Amino acid sequence: MKFDYSQICQELLRDLSQRQKEILFRRFGLKSGQRETLESIGKSYGITRERVRQIEKEGFLRLKPKTDRYQKIFQYFNKYFTARGGLKKEDILLNELAGSNQKSQIYFLLILGPDFERFGETENFYSLWTINRNSLSIAKKFIDSVFSKLKEIGKPLSLKELSSFSDLKNPVLLAYLEISKKIQKNSEGLFGLRGWPEINPRGIKDKAYLVFRKEKKPLHFAEVARLLEGSLVQTVHNELIKDSRFVLVGRGIYALEEWGYYPGQVKDVILRVLREERKPITKEEILEKVLEQRLVKENTILLNLSNKKYFERDVQGKYKVKEI
Repeated sequence: MKFDYSQICQELLRDLSQRQKEILFRRFGLKSGQRETLESIGKSYGITRERVRQIEKEGFLRLKPKTDRYQKIFQYFNKYFTARGGLKKEDILLNELAGSNQKSQIYFLLILGPDFERFGETENFYSLWTINRNSLSIAKKFIDSVFSKLKEIGKPLSLKELSSFSDLKNPVLLAYLEISKKIQKNSEGLFGLRGWPEINPRGIKDKAYLVFRKEKKPLHFAEVARLLEGSLVQTVHNELIKDSRFVLVGRGIYALEEWGYYPGQVKDVILRVLREERKPITKEEILEKVLEQRLVKENTILLNLSNKKYFERDVQGKYKVKEI
């Protein structure tokens, strides 16, 4: 349903005094699109901000009786909210109802309407509008539940995956999640905790981490730089070296530690393999296990294995960690 919100606001304010009309126009940006403060308006008129507030209040008192003739608009707004669980994040609400040209008019009509209540931005929630305070309580409980679930799972989830935690319809679930600052959506449409690099990457290290997660395979640092577009190769390499999430698995090739790769040199990988086995194993078994961890030539592994300071071979030709 389409309405000419600018025309409706013009009609509503038509019978007000000139000063009431001008102050409401400026307070809600009905002409300029920019809302002005009580103080700035008061200075231009040479009156106090409190007097501006009084004039604004008087104007609204005169407008209230005229809202009856615009019930279709308010019913349309109500229907919009109801389909979204009774609330909506303010900026998304204004975009969806008014597009880019009539946001100020929508905001003004919501203020004027009998059923709509605005809640300003807080530490954990964005500014929002609701037609039912109870829906906000329900949304907060749902957000806390999803937050705990995401923290437990430890990875971002799609809206479809999140919907399995509740019987809420997707438009309602989305409206609830959008008001939260603790849970946010990334560019791929996945929801996760605000501090996660998959959701809010900070710097080259986090962006590189996302590249590895997307590619799902070990990468040379130069390839990572190419995929990051605009990042210097040496800068990327330096960041990978310093971050424990990345493991050097070959000549300039890195993988994620979370994929099961051990940090350290080839010697350290052999030591770990042997200690985990808790018994001597053959050269072939060592090669197989180390090659799962490192993209190196077999000769490199054998050269390290020949280091008698760390490894020794028994009479059966099997290898174990040399006891010190």
